[in-house]
Amino acid sequence: GAAHLRPPAAVRSGAAMTRHAALIKSLMGGLIVSCQARAGNPLHGPVHMAAMALAAEQGGAAALRIHGEDDIRAVKERCSLPVIGIRKVFDAGPVYITPTFADAAIIVEAGADIVALDATSRPRSGPESAFELIRRIRGELGVPVMADIDSLAAGQAAAAAGAELIATTLSGYTSDGAVPTSPDFALLEELWSAVNVPVIAEGRFWEPGQVEDAFRLGASAVVIGTAVTNPMRITERFVRSTPVHAQG
Repeated sequence: GAAHLRPPAAVRSGAAMTRHAALIKSLMGGLIVSCQARAGNPLHGPVHMAAMALAAEQGGAAALRIHGEDDIRAVKERCSLPVIGIRKVFDAGPVYITPTFADAAIIVEAGADIVALDATSRPRSGPESAFELIRRIRGELGVPVMADIDSLAAGQAAAAAGAELIATTLSGYTSDGAVPTSPDFALLEELWSAVNVPVIAEGRFWEPGQVEDAFRLGASAVVIGTAVTNPMRITERFVRSTPVHAQG
């Protein structure tokens, strides 16, 4: 029950309230649904993503994570929930989630309420470090930043740079090893103890029980994408349990 949840870091510290406090507070304890579909997915495109986002809103989501200015505009027209915007630039190298300030400016202009970006320590194609980007986005664009990180050190650095939210989004995806199959609960716990801002659990959530575990371990919110908004992958997951698949 709620009595067993660990309070988010910002509550523990009594951190000074900012003008973004109401926006950040609206995410606390909620489910953030990531609505994305790459080219080649039958649901690719603003019309489909806006419908998916509206379905997530009607299902009780607290916020939406949306890629690209076209999808963000379409979602903002149909949905009332806060939008965490990203802009994936796949030819930018390993760091492709909102890699530059220009990308952040484009999605804020499109209506993003929060900007999420890759805040790992990997080499970047742009001139600025992740931490300089965090400062510029907050200072010049006037929106909170969600830092997608892969390690405790990256999370601490992003928090020190001023990111309002630290997310475990990239844990398991930045090394040469195989990608794990379950959420990184260990990193979630480490971040809860080490940073003074809300921690968002993201990555490889498939079951409601995993969401419960995340909140128990200190998550302030949980992001789910594929398990909710990618019917192709959901279907594949169930097909693997069929006799036809076994025979193949």
